[in-house]
Amino acid sequence: MPKDNSIKSVLIIGSGPIIIGQACEFDYSGSQAARSLREEGIKVILINSNPATIMTDPMMADRVYLLPLTVESIEQILEENQIDAVLPTMGGQTALNLCKEAEELGIWEKYNCRLIGVDVAAIDTAEDREKFRQLMVKIGVAVAPSRVANSFLEGKEFAQEIGFPLVIRPSFTLGGTGGGFVHTKDDLDAALERGLKASPIHEVLVEKAVLGWKEYELELLRDQNDNVVIICTVENLDPMGVHTGDSITVAPAMTLSDTSFQDMRNKAILMMRSLGNFAGGCNVQFAQNPETEELIAVEINPRVSRSSALASKATGYPIAKIAAKLAIGYSLDELKNQITKTTSAYFEPALDYVIVKVPRWNFDKFKGANDTLGLQMKSVGEVMAIGRSFTEALQKACQSLENEAIGLGYYGKSLMKSEELVEYIKTPKWDRIFRIKDALMQGSTVKSIAQATRIDRWFIYQIQQICTIEKEMAQYSLDTLPTGLLKEAKKNGFGDAQIARILHGDCTDEQVYQKRKSLGITRVYKMVDTCAAEFEAKTPYFYSTFEG
Repeated sequence: MPKDNSIKSVLIIGSGPIIIGQACEFDYSGSQAARSLREEGIKVILINSNPATIMTDPMMADRVYLLPLTVESIEQILEENQIDAVLPTMGGQTALNLCKEAEELGIWEKYNCRLIGVDVAAIDTAEDREKFRQLMVKIGVAVAPSRVANSFLEGKEFAQEIGFPLVIRPSFTLGGTGGGFVHTKDDLDAALERGLKASPIHEVLVEKAVLGWKEYELELLRDQNDNVVIICTVENLDPMGVHTGDSITVAPAMTLSDTSFQDMRNKAILMMRSLGNFAGGCNVQFAQNPETEELIAVEINPRVSRSSALASKATGYPIAKIAAKLAIGYSLDELKNQITKTTSAYFEPALDYVIVKVPRWNFDKFKGANDTLGLQMKSVGEVMAIGRSFTEALQKACQSLENEAIGLGYYGKSLMKSEELVEYIKTPKWDRIFRIKDALMQGSTVKSIAQATRIDRWFIYQIQQICTIEKEMAQYSLDTLPTGLLKEAKKNGFGDAQIARILHGDCTDEQVYQKRKSLGITRVYKMVDTCAAEFEAKTPYFYSTFEG
């Protein structure tokens, strides 16, 4: 289906100020969408209350409004400009809520402006926890036992019915704001009060907690012809109970069986199609019981999300750009893949590398803040690393955190005893991944760590591999270090500074570099080309690795 020529001008709603839970990923998607629409000769009008963004640069849109994100501002813009359509999916939860408010007041209808990229019914169903639960029951997708409460008493009554542990999830919020776990009756009152206060419609979902289940996310795109592609499957290293923005995530999913993956794909596509008849992007989250492989739907977001920005960078597939084109009427098979220039956007990306995202916290700047991770997002940023293996990507990510870590480990710090460490890692905290490594270095077993953290054993075995290489290297000085071991260390993401710290005897990262250079152990550069080298790439980007 070609472009809808009746759309001559589009209003893009931004996400407002950068806050914890809603950061620059929406600036990234908004900028992509504005550029994508202007390529098509469409006039772009943009509203955002945050001047410190790329999307509010004068060259990004035909008109930029730095106004509060309110219905009054929207009405002012619609009065001053002839706008044919509004695209609210690039501004996160803020833009969706504003769009819904304007719809309820009849503003879009009054100015003859239509919604593209999503419809109000879809926003309603995805964000209203009870409507979402009813839709899932209707289409046969399992969800955790839950009830909606609009008052304190209702919430208490349902909590007694469902039993503990519970999750309180407020409706129409972002970043898990106001949400939390309730393990005992004593915590219930405060959690309900907080949740009801955080929800703009004074509504919470009281849900049975599936703590310890694995968490997965899928990024989907759909066009007017009801074609759906899955761009990326992301696995959370931390189990359910930690907000996805605070969890270390891996793409593609590492511990998923093929039958589970196909089941997840089918359910995600069914969920997106059932949500409404719109063309655009969608993010679906699932939880899986690690013992039985039972799958339940956690939520669906009919917008470009935090994970979309990660998936775009991870796969080379520009989700926001394509979503904007789909919103104005194009179908997936009509759009060219920008990297290969020969395949269409209907080709699902293939990854021949591993992506690891590690969040960055800054608890030092928030004195008195609780550093235990839960349903409400606390990280202030994140790093993404690409490698040929999970170990390489994880170590690269840790090296990029701009804290004292050089790779997976804080060298020279006083350590707790093995039993203390296993007890410490039971609670999800910002440094858990480093403490898991410390515990393995001190002889704790993979089994005991898996039981304490509920993290899949595959990931812990990978961290153990890093520990094994480190212990082996510690027996040598730079002069006696075997070439094969140095090569193995570099393949597994060990940095030169890290190797210098591990080897006994004084040496610097410069000396390690000179030694490996003389042995011919140097970086090679591999492509991110969306197709795992199946087609020739015209404009790929590259990552460095020591495998090859």
